Amino acid sequence: MIKPFKLLLILLLPVSLFAQDTAIVKKQANGVAKALMNSDFKRVIAGTYPKAVDIAGGKEKLLSMMTAGMSQMRSQGFSFQKVTIGSPGKFYKAGTEIHCLLPETIVMKTSRGLMAAKSNLLAISNDKGKNWTFIDLNERAISSIKTLFPNFNKNLVIPAPTLPVML
Repeated sequence: MIKPFKLLLILLLPVSLFAQDTAIVKKQANGVAKALMNSDFKRVIAGTYPKAVDIAGGKEKLLSMMTAGMSQMRSQGFSFQKVTIGSPGKFYKAGTEIHCLLPETIVMKTSRGLMAAKSNLLAISNDKGKNWTFIDLNERAISSIKTLFPNFNKNLVIPAPTLPVML
């Protein structure tokens, strides 16, 4: 009787660990999205994949660029209204990292009305799913994937970005 119980436990344990990873990655992605909505760019940068931060010139330069960019956007009538993070997709092993995609929808107020942009976040964990960093997969980021991730798993298919639509 004990042996079937142990077998069941061994078979179900990986499923429960996977479910926990899904909750953790989504929670951490929502934290970064909330920080973006609140213009807490230091928190956004802390949640950004470190190599991407380095390529952008480091934390201080990226903070300066984000602050200036948001100021310019506001002066042109743009503001974030809502960021929605969807459920994570399949997890992929990529060298020593775990990667997955999370769908993201950003709704912005513009001078012409509300606009929605759908894209994906690439979530990256270096510690077996305990902590995650993210990259918004715009065209430039997608073209840099091989530079950022030499061990990128080719089975993880990144959808092409779509154009924003007016609501």
